[in-house]
Amino acid sequence: MQIGTSSILIRPSTDDDVPAMLEIYRHHIRNGIGDLGSYREEPLQAEDLKQRRKNMKKRRLPHLVAEVGGSIAGYAYAVPFRKRPAYRFTLKHSIYVHADFMYLGIGRQLLPALIEACAQAGYTQIIGYIDATNEASLRLHEACGFERVGLLKSVGFKFGHWTDSVMVQRPLGQGNALSPGGWPPVEIL
Repeated sequence: MQIGTSSILIRPSTDDDVPAMLEIYRHHIRNGIGDLGSYREEPLQAEDLKQRRKNMKKRRLPHLVAEVGGSIAGYAYAVPFRKRPAYRFTLKHSIYVHADFMYLGIGRQLLPALIEACAQAGYTQIIGYIDATNEASLRLHEACGFERVGLLKSVGFKFGHWTDSVMVQRPLGQGNALSPGGWPPVEIL
């Protein structure tokens, strides 16, 4: 299958998208594709995902989907890197693509949209953790301006073996060139 970039709609997720997002996520859990966020043993439930989305919206954190022909082809979101106030301008992100839409350019549309949404919300840095064997994701992130900033050896154990994680980072907007002022307020995190 081939799809043109003009046929990929990137938009904020809704509660109606939750079943499709859960299907995508569960595929990644079962098949070992993805970042360390998918090293989850208990199944993610629809209500959990709905609550996460609600909390993220309250904090001006993006939660996006890629839609192709009415189907959810992928999703991406960002959460606080750490909970302490000193880190309130830095996010970590996750991106997942539906198995039927892998290698068709969904990530190349979704990740830049997420980066832009995070920058527009006033954040200054974005970080990701990628399974070291996920070459496609590593290439995607490098193409979107991320730099490899660390290697965490044997931090995950999945499918009977230890896995490494690559930490990637990129600035948002002007990054650390300017003082961020008071946004986001400490009390919302």
